[in-house]
Amino acid sequence: MREASDTGRVSVFFPIMPVKPETIVGFAELVRDAGLARLWMGQSLTYDAYHLFAYLAGRGLRIPTGTAVTVMGLRHPYEAAVQARSVALFTGRSMTVGFGPGSPEMVASLRGRRFASPLTASREYLSMVRSLVNGEPVRRSGEYHFLEGALPAMPAGEPEIRVGAGVLRSGMARVAGEVADAAITWLTPLPYIQEVLAPALREGAQSRGRPTPAVVSMVHFAVDRPGVDPLAMVLAANRDHLSTEHYTVMLRSAGLTADPSDPEAGAKGLVDSGVFLTGSAEEIAKRVAEHLRGGVDEVVLSPGGVLLTRGVEAALADLRDVVAELERLGG
Repeated sequence: MREASDTGRVSVFFPIMPVKPETIVGFAELVRDAGLARLWMGQSLTYDAYHLFAYLAGRGLRIPTGTAVTVMGLRHPYEAAVQARSVALFTGRSMTVGFGPGSPEMVASLRGRRFASPLTASREYLSMVRSLVNGEPVRRSGEYHFLEGALPAMPAGEPEIRVGAGVLRSGMARVAGEVADAAITWLTPLPYIQEVLAPALREGAQSRGRPTPAVVSMVHFAVDRPGVDPLAMVLAANRDHLSTEHYTVMLRSAGLTADPSDPEAGAKGLVDSGVFLTGSAEEIAKRVAEHLRGGVDEVVLSPGGVLLTRGVEAALADLRDVVAELERLGG
């Protein structure tokens, strides 16, 4: 496995819910061969993300992993901790397990009504999972979650499990600062991370006398090639996000044009502002390096639009080209 100053802080996001598990193999091999930080997946309703990571381990691809983000309402905190520990033990490598409350509509579909306070629900859930994976017993009766229990003790040397929170706005950033190990953003402008989210993370951490969580930024990109339309790339991977109020509020707060009734305008705003990275592989690598110098601890490259419109091999080609440029820049 090769080491490089930038690639060691860069990860890959596998951006789809696969129909065939072998679809993910090339992404895992890239993480292993290029010495990248980890392989991430989002919520999957075909093959469960945790099961896919175990599948990769069974194929000999034992790499660091992460989820960004899974929906809290689909798993009790105890089950979530068991699954995270299982993946870490299967792979023998660290895992960052990320959670979010989900959209208000999804929350209502799972529990019959929306969370009156998504922040309180998240604080309870994250703190329970984090205590469990750290080997601590939990006896808490919260407003939304109840748990009395602990995970069985494991031998020394168990792989590290970090608990992350999906973060869009300052309120959730403060919660992440209080109880999480990582704050995970999605298509979020770097200045907004620096000026809004990072101060809130520090504030939350200081209120509990604990270290500030790492910032993990999901960055979508497409290498400029013949026939590639950046707007189509953004919409293919993020139309749903650009059609929801809770996500577009964040983008408007960051100064971008975004309205759930007009996802096309939101996509144009992401491209015009440079939040969606496009250009040559070298230009994209330089922008990734800017994130790493600008307070982001881990950049996660997502070729979602490319994969959905041009296929798996095209997505892998974009990833390989950008990673090669990062290696060259860090060399």
